[in-house]
Amino acid sequence: MTRRITTLLLILATAAGAAAQDRITVDPGKIINHVSPLLYGSGMEDVNHEVYGGIYNQRIFGESFEEGADVIRITGFTRFDSIWHGVGDRVYPTVNNSSAKLMMDEPETGKGKVSVDIRFESIRPGTAGLFLHASGAKEGPENIKGYEFGISAVGNRFTLWKVDGGRREIGAVNLRFDPWDWHNLEIEFDGARFNVKMDGELIFVANDKDTPFLKGQLGLRTRSADASFRRLRLSDGNGSRDIALNFENEAQVSSMWRPYTTNASDSSFALDRENPYNGGQCQMVENRGSGRVGVSNMSLNHWGIGLKKGQVFKGEFFARGNASKIMVALQDEDGTKEYALARVGSVSGGWKKYSFTLKSGAADPKARFAIFIEGKGKVWLDQVTLMGTGDDLFKGLPFRADIAQGLIDEGLTFLRYGGSMTNAKEYSFKQMTGPRDRRQPYRGQWYHFGTNGFGIVEFVQVAEACGFTPSFAVNMEEDPETMAFMVEYLNGSSETEGGRRRVADGHPEPYGVKYIELGNEECIFWTIKENYQHYIDRFNLLADAMLKVDPSLELVCSAWWRPDLKPLMEMVFKGVDGKAAWWDLHTTTDSFAAALRVDPTLDQMKEWFLEWNPDTKMRIAIFEENGATHNVERMLGHVVNQNAVRRHGDWVLTSSAANALEPYLQNDNAWNQGQVFFTPTQVWGMPPFHAQKMASSHHQNNLVESKVEGGLDVTATVSDDGDCVILHIANLSDKGIPVEAVIKGFERPFSIKEISLSGGLKDVNSPADPEKISPIERKIDNLGAIFAKPYSYTLVEVQK
Repeated sequence: MTRRITTLLLILATAAGAAAQDRITVDPGKIINHVSPLLYGSGMEDVNHEVYGGIYNQRIFGESFEEGADVIRITGFTRFDSIWHGVGDRVYPTVNNSSAKLMMDEPETGKGKVSVDIRFESIRPGTAGLFLHASGAKEGPENIKGYEFGISAVGNRFTLWKVDGGRREIGAVNLRFDPWDWHNLEIEFDGARFNVKMDGELIFVANDKDTPFLKGQLGLRTRSADASFRRLRLSDGNGSRDIALNFENEAQVSSMWRPYTTNASDSSFALDRENPYNGGQCQMVENRGSGRVGVSNMSLNHWGIGLKKGQVFKGEFFARGNASKIMVALQDEDGTKEYALARVGSVSGGWKKYSFTLKSGAADPKARFAIFIEGKGKVWLDQVTLMGTGDDLFKGLPFRADIAQGLIDEGLTFLRYGGSMTNAKEYSFKQMTGPRDRRQPYRGQWYHFGTNGFGIVEFVQVAEACGFTPSFAVNMEEDPETMAFMVEYLNGSSETEGGRRRVADGHPEPYGVKYIELGNEECIFWTIKENYQHYIDRFNLLADAMLKVDPSLELVCSAWWRPDLKPLMEMVFKGVDGKAAWWDLHTTTDSFAAALRVDPTLDQMKEWFLEWNPDTKMRIAIFEENGATHNVERMLGHVVNQNAVRRHGDWVLTSSAANALEPYLQNDNAWNQGQVFFTPTQVWGMPPFHAQKMASSHHQNNLVESKVEGGLDVTATVSDDGDCVILHIANLSDKGIPVEAVIKGFERPFSIKEISLSGGLKDVNSPADPEKISPIERKIDNLGAIFAKPYSYTLVEVQK
């Protein structure tokens, strides 16, 4: 490992200093190890709408009307820092706001008790709770005075702060609770003396004597956390009362839809939770006069449905109620132009499915879909689907063909489906088979109203159709019976219960899935022995059930790698060794320093594995190569990461760069790192996409000895017949570096091809200039003419 650290320092020093000629010496006869053909991986999860709103061809976003109506105001409260939303009896601020305050207009009297139910909708850093004795609230996180009581999903912690232009911690206590469930936070207060209870148990006592705040406003509060509130109750000098969280809307229309009326004199809308077809609520539409009354949808976050002239869509919806004429249409953004119109029929009685076909008469990148009744009627709508047909589908499957082709063009050989989305409590294989219209929506980690229309089975179908080796992660709290059935469904013969279901669903042959990960980044936030032991116990419970069905499975351990906690790493290793074939390491490649740490980290893991069990068969899989960018700097980090993996040969299965996909300008969290970007009508690659494609299309099976005089990061591979050598050269310097390569046995090569990918560190590709950063190829006459441009990945192919 000392050699690797010295090399790291040399590369960083060269990147910071002046350029000099480098010399690369290669001996193709000295094979160091085998390079995995699965090295060229990518990680897909439904973060930033990679799937729902992305590769899943469903053009309707908000398919089952689960989203609440847009909130204008919450009666009796004033909001700051964020828009708030309401669904049923709960309210919540916009996700990913660093600050949200909802302050009650009526002040509390300084002595009494307040309580509220809090539920986290996803697990991310931040707090949710209450303000007491507050005053002076304005826009801005710290623009308020008062006491802030917060609980955090990450780390299970309660904290009390005093806020007065800044924030000072008064005290904190660790807790144990399930963030996905509702919990009651109760505060008994008498001036600045506080008794805090959670779910009826006293957890914290405080008495602030330092210029205390004695009374003021009550408020709901989040800092970065994704949380909902309900059942706010206050007892003080004005009596005991439930504080209603009533939200006012322009129209009671689910927020991913918009009301649509033309020449309608009397209409109404409502979100009905009494009798939905699927999920928690449905959309009511009533026309009490003439004209059209309905709702329209513009796909993901209202960015538009991309239409081509002559494009045919098929769809369906479920409706109940009474209306003599219900219709669907494709329209322009404001509904003034109609590109396709179809009368579906009449509605009467209970829930029924209605199908339709629409053929667009024009092209429009920002079109919308409308469903409406003409004339008098009252209907309830649910579970709306609009799918492309023909060439718009990838091999006849419900996936956008252009996006799937983008993944193929990248040269991927491995695709992983997993990530924090699998940690969501409602993420379960139980809901992922059978008719899509009966699969329940689920509360997702990255989007509150996730769809099961695309799940594990659909992912495996994508990978199979694209020719990728698939791997996916499952929720650690799944029951073993469900996991056994899942393995039967995917890999079992038609004689098994799961295999019969797969055949009935249209796939006669087993999928032959090999790699399944149990969990994702487990114990990343709770690094205590009990949590690691829980993971070991759950891993073995699920592994036993799954391996009994298919002993050929190679299961993946997802415990978060923490070298500073070596005894706990050893405990996990010994607890799963023999059943786990791989340990998932997540790397970071946004910066050069982080990417250069991958090599010594892999060295360390290998050393410790063999220390703990010299005969272990467990190896390493990089299932997330992470960051928050998709620029040239990230591209170079990816190249350095791949060089590290090549040096470790069969010890590393793959390196799956996250994220596989990203919708342009729709990033709603920190993971702004897509490789393939898309809009409703366009697909293109970012700089890391092109680096992946270069490496994959020039894969050779054998890493050979290479020595570098200078600061470049280099690996060399050779073909099985010894006639082709590939050099992978990363120049992390802002200076171009001339390179001389000396390859034993290739003194007079038949051909030399140099492919270079370079640019400014922050450069990216865009819809207007999708090839701004793309490879440039040239032929050179001799191995002394190689040139590594500033900030570049240079691939040299030498044919004997």
